Amino acid sequence: MSGTTTPATPAKRGLDGVVAAQTRLSHVDGLAGELIIGGYELKELAGRVTFEEAAHLLWRGSLPSRDELAMLRREMAVQRKLPAATLAVIRAAASAPPIDALRMAASTLSLDVADPNDISPAADLAQAKMLTARFPTIVAAHARISAGHEPIAPREDLPLAANFLYMVHGREPDPIVAKALDTYWVTVIDHGMNASTFTARVIASTRSDAVSAVTGAVGALKGPLHGGAPGPVLDMLLHIGAADRAEAWLKAEIAAGRRIMGFGHRVYKVRDPRAEVLSKTAEEMAGGQLEDRRLFDLARTVEQTALRVLEESKPGRNLKTNVEFYTALVLQSLGLQPRGFVAMFACGRAAGWCAHVIEQHAEDHLIRPQSEYIGPRGLRIER
Repeated sequence: MSGTTTPATPAKRGLDGVVAAQTRLSHVDGLAGELIIGGYELKELAGRVTFEEAAHLLWRGSLPSRDELAMLRREMAVQRKLPAATLAVIRAAASAPPIDALRMAASTLSLDVADPNDISPAADLAQAKMLTARFPTIVAAHARISAGHEPIAPREDLPLAANFLYMVHGREPDPIVAKALDTYWVTVIDHGMNASTFTARVIASTRSDAVSAVTGAVGALKGPLHGGAPGPVLDMLLHIGAADRAEAWLKAEIAAGRRIMGFGHRVYKVRDPRAEVLSKTAEEMAGGQLEDRRLFDLARTVEQTALRVLEESKPGRNLKTNVEFYTALVLQSLGLQPRGFVAMFACGRAAGWCAHVIEQHAEDHLIRPQSEYIGPRGLRIER
């Protein structure tokens, strides 16, 4: 009999390909370029239902009736106002990046929860409504304070997206502009088992509360490998400047080994369906609501040129347009600053994170993977 042992199966780096949970919330099919949210393809929801309706779909398992939607909007509207402690943190974090300010402020929201240790379905749903209602207020307040202005109190008579734009700009937005933001938040509401969602589920699996889980998720989203780069997409477009410079600029970047922002995705091997939705949203705004029509036209040209150049330079890599490309265009057109784009993403994803917390609490099973030890053994201390 041999004295050797069969080596253990190597651990999958980053848990790639490991199924960590069963979920009814969303499914990503990278080969087909399909994103399913609560049973619906993204294109069936985005631009056709409001963000509040999509949140209800994830939290309750179905789209709301008219009465259910009206009630949900009322319940969330009265939650928009921030506690004094949260506003104090936002003021203290005025010079911090918006995503950092959101992370710090999010953790204070437990102060306004009757029993932070209650993880019952009713408590989870209440915290989901509160977190999703207040994240836009936090981001809007930070945007104004960091610009040297006082925050604008939220209104209860406007939908969530329209109220956010009102709090940022001090005026009611054009309905098409408000719909664009609403569509964006629906588009990013959930996206499979990504890093921030997994973080939220791990925290929830310990029977910790929704505020803790979602705050942890914001911390995971902050990392540039997950939070994406919609801001640098705008930098790229500004560097290119004109359509006739696009090809030479892109080829120079590729030759230098630099990434072309807004193209390629870890999962999608065809065009990101979220980019498809946001491309149409930008097109709808191009009728007059875009703040910079020239930038939109340039983006269209750069996209087509980049797809061709990438295929020529990296054949078979299938580096298609991703969500970051049109996120940059849509959010910039709403008069928002690139430094706040990741925090804007978090405002939409918060509803999805909360849905995963609700689902994980119902599962009530600790997520506790194993690790493979690769360090030394048998060391001795000699004195």
